[in-house]
Amino acid sequence: MARILICYYSRTHHTEHMAEAVARGARQVEGVEVDVKQAGQVKAADWLDYDALIIGSPTYYGTMAAELKALFDESVAFHGKMEGKVGGAFASSANVGGGNETTILDILNAMLIHGMVIQGSSQGGHYGPVAIGDMDARAREECLNLGRRVARLALKLAEPA
Repeated sequence: MARILICYYSRTHHTEHMAEAVARGARQVEGVEVDVKQAGQVKAADWLDYDALIIGSPTYYGTMAAELKALFDESVAFHGKMEGKVGGAFASSANVGGGNETTILDILNAMLIHGMVIQGSSQGGHYGPVAIGDMDARAREECLNLGRRVARLALKLAEPA
């Protein structure tokens, strides 16, 4: 069994819709338990209870929402304790050049500093799913794929050696 937390911030519901699609994808993989929570519903220490963490954010000035950055700042208290957990990220913005990739990379950079394992994709959004406004069919499929990829990897890493 692998536990996955999808933690997101959303004002317009666009990122929330993406979080729900990521969760649907993860739940398609047998042997995982998935929780979906808004940033305000969790403390960074809650992340320790999961085998995988997927973060979703709207893009603000090319980076993640302050509510999510505050969780990463809070996570300094348990630096090193997330090593080996699986990570993933997704983002939404208002424009094609709105900073989606820089937002995802900021999230992934914080996860890498924690020692988390990140799996990219050779297809579609290499770093993670992006949406311009609400999801279109392409973004929805990439969200489903992210959920499945993270779930499969979390299961592999959770297996006893």
